[in-house]
Amino acid sequence: MKKLFLLFCFTLYFNEISAQGNYYFPAATTNAAWDTISPSSLGWCMNYKDSLDDFLTQSNSKACIILVNGKIAYEKYIGTFTQDSVWYWASAGKTITSLLTGIAQEEGYLNISDTSSKYLGVGWTNCTQAQEDKITIRNQLTMTSGLDDNVSNTDCQEPACLGYAADAGTRWAYHNAVYLLLQKVIATATGSTYQNYTSTRLLAPTGMFGVWFDSVFYSRARDMARFGSLMFNKGIWNGDSIIHNQNYVNDAINTSQAINNSYGYLWWLNGKSSYMLPQSQFVFNGEIIPNAPSDVYCALGKNDQKIYISPSRNMVVIRMGNSAGIPLYALSNYDNELWAAINQFVCTTTGIESHQKENNLLYPNPASNFIRLKNSTSNTAIIYNLQGMMSKVGVSSEGKIDISRFNPGLYMLKQGERIYKFMIAR
Repeated sequence: MKKLFLLFCFTLYFNEISAQGNYYFPAATTNAAWDTISPSSLGWCMNYKDSLDDFLTQSNSKACIILVNGKIAYEKYIGTFTQDSVWYWASAGKTITSLLTGIAQEEGYLNISDTSSKYLGVGWTNCTQAQEDKITIRNQLTMTSGLDDNVSNTDCQEPACLGYAADAGTRWAYHNAVYLLLQKVIATATGSTYQNYTSTRLLAPTGMFGVWFDSVFYSRARDMARFGSLMFNKGIWNGDSIIHNQNYVNDAINTSQAINNSYGYLWWLNGKSSYMLPQSQFVFNGEIIPNAPSDVYCALGKNDQKIYISPSRNMVVIRMGNSAGIPLYALSNYDNELWAAINQFVCTTTGIESHQKENNLLYPNPASNFIRLKNSTSNTAIIYNLQGMMSKVGVSSEGKIDISRFNPGLYMLKQGERIYKFMIAR
């Protein structure tokens, strides 16, 4: 039985390495050349390339790269931003911390089942000791610490800012301070600075350049693409395992708890039946990015910093820049809009028809003071904000709804069994 188990493990590892045989990796030096592949050789619709260029420019982008099997199929820099320019990842950098946590566990420095107090000390929250003792590193990875995110400063890591909302594991809430403290957990457990641990375990083996500044990661666009390639290959870089524990990697990019189906270990997941959003306790039906392939897992940061990984398309997509619309944490309407533009270029209609159908039923989106609901079934509807608070609104005979009293942001409208997401922008 033991021999069979070892043979099974070897077969899995061999298949993983074999799958990488067709994947291109640039040399592990920071300024290495990078092979390209012609979009036309992939059968992409070249008449839509200019449309994608224009879309990126008009949406305040600075850089966008599309990799196919590791080779650059599309690379765009806008304005004064160049291949050598450095930009911040915002919360997209959380996925680096996710990987480093797994590496630290593999090296025996910590276990994600450990209580966070083991590394942060007793009294790192404002909870009772019994409440605090329930919080583990895994809860930090999955945003299920139970700590109250309804605070004026979600970056505040002082105990006074970290109050009790629910028992750990029973409530999902996108709480940035809890994530930031995970960096401290890793530094304490490893006895290293967080920058040094990042440099030795991630940057040097992959040829990435990057620095942490005030707990935010900064790099060039191609460094972000290198990280995307690493995670496309489940933590293996050109045959060299940056992390050997494939179970941890698979857990990181799959649903991690039963509350928010679209969240792993600090990774966002497409293709799930429902999702939750930062600063919200409302569960939305559907997948987070209808226009994207259902197997996409993403690193999403404020002001639309993006890494998308699609195994089915052998693609890694990165976007850096300023906010394309209203600044939001992580997910925004821009994800779906960007994928619509990409789909046109790569000649696929994945998700486009269904999303266009939804958009045609509620328009305009984004909206300012009014929206219209096509084929309205009632003279009322309910609008929910991100916190799940609802407001009843009137619907005219032409389907017109006055939304002038609502603040800018992301909302959901429900009429009967029909549910629509829309954004108010002014």
